[in-house]
Amino acid sequence: MSDQHRPLTDRTMVISGASRGIGLAIAVAAARQGANVVLLAKTADPHPRLPGTVHTAAAEVEAAGGRAAAVVGDVREEADVRRVVDTAVERFGGVDLCVNNAGAIVTEPTEQLSAKKFDLMQDINIRGTFLLTRACLPHLREAADPHVLTISPPVNMNPRWLGAHPAYTLSKYGMTLLSQGWSIEFADAGIAFNCLWPQTFIATSAVAHLPDGERQLAAARSPQIMADAALAILTQPARRVTGNCFLDADALSHYAGIDDLSPYGGGENPTPDLFLD
Repeated sequence: MSDQHRPLTDRTMVISGASRGIGLAIAVAAARQGANVVLLAKTADPHPRLPGTVHTAAAEVEAAGGRAAAVVGDVREEADVRRVVDTAVERFGGVDLCVNNAGAIVTEPTEQLSAKKFDLMQDINIRGTFLLTRACLPHLREAADPHVLTISPPVNMNPRWLGAHPAYTLSKYGMTLLSQGWSIEFADAGIAFNCLWPQTFIATSAVAHLPDGERQLAAARSPQIMADAALAILTQPARRVTGNCFLDADALSHYAGIDDLSPYGGGENPTPDLFLD
């Protein structure tokens, strides 16, 4: 594929939590469009229950036609976040795209939820999003068509979701509120801030390890739908597409003209994701 048909050629993406699942799918999709991808993840060695490491993810990025740099680190730690951004600048000359993908989910009832697990969700989801975005900002200001994409849901105040798992809901809505606030704070800088959320369950290792994982996987779409939707957003003019919280299906329909979602799997009635009525 020629560079003119690879819209992310020579553009550099920094992405958190991309050793597997949605993050890996986005990284590989960006590589197919010519991107350099700098991956931040904790998984340096194979996990006994989960596939992939930050190193195998980097290899997949390069196999897809991009250039990769793997950084082993924790998105909660300022030094690790600085290191991934410094790596992007040193290896590839800057940062054009920031993807806040790393996340933690615990849906235990409040009385059973430990303080440690509460802190884990707030620190990875909210603090991690803040740290990575803040570290990228000086370089995004210098980029052409800079984008920040956060994997978080629309803020739905339906009591069904407010009461289901308040601590997790707080952490995910916090990511969305940061993104929407930044879209206003940095409007003059021309940096796009958008959120992306799956319309349905996505077939990831986390879903596979649910008690009814086999049934849930059959009604879940491939991570590729999130990757394709992310690329549809990230290749739009930054000043024209900002301050939104997209569902993957809507982004694909609006920006890529894709309305037939059957190739992504999930059957005739895929399971709606959390926070969607």
